[in-house]
Amino acid sequence: MTTHEVVDAVISGRRSIRAYLPKPVERSVLDEIFEVASHAPSGANAQPWKVHALTGDSLQRVTTAVQAVFDDPEERAKHHEEFDYYPSEWIEPFKARRRRNGWDLYGLLGIGREDKAEMKAHARRNYEFFGAPVGLIFTMDRIMGLGSLMDYGMFLQSIMVAAEARGLSTCPMAAFNVFHAIVRDELGLDDSEQVLCGIALGYADPDAVVNQLVNPRAELSEFVVHHE
Repeated sequence: MTTHEVVDAVISGRRSIRAYLPKPVERSVLDEIFEVASHAPSGANAQPWKVHALTGDSLQRVTTAVQAVFDDPEERAKHHEEFDYYPSEWIEPFKARRRRNGWDLYGLLGIGREDKAEMKAHARRNYEFFGAPVGLIFTMDRIMGLGSLMDYGMFLQSIMVAAEARGLSTCPMAAFNVFHAIVRDELGLDDSEQVLCGIALGYADPDAVVNQLVNPRAELSEFVVHHE
């Protein structure tokens, strides 16, 4: 394969994986991934990213604390995102894409439209990073502007692509944003650090039904406009 074919295959082959093998990831491999991702571009070379890599006891501590609040409706109601990740009102075509993503996922898992308990149980798995041996929490200094989020997106993509190239799988997750205060307390984060998202990282469980989900992509004609 040519270089571009290899790169294309890694990028297009990456999928969000929601079930992992209990196989640890060596710190040296994680550091390789972070080193590669550190070459992502950023305005004025500000490099606004900060990664908190959770494994072992730290991973268990954070997931246990967050799930305890998730399970308590009164406590859960006290927690809110610091910023809007999703729109307050969905419009087309985004609404249809979101709906299909949800029902395709639930369909694979055999969860019906009225199975609220099963939906909640699946949502709860977000807060254990879907069983991945590595949970990554990403933060950014609050002083940075909106443009730094675009830089950050390139950094996150670089991490996921570098992981994929090493036989690892990932799932980017906004779920932890709601419980940013708990994450901050458990990790001892400075108030200047804003929690942006998480990523589950590990070796995919090849036998898990949920990992069969393949999200469709829009045709180029839906989002590309050529001006000549």
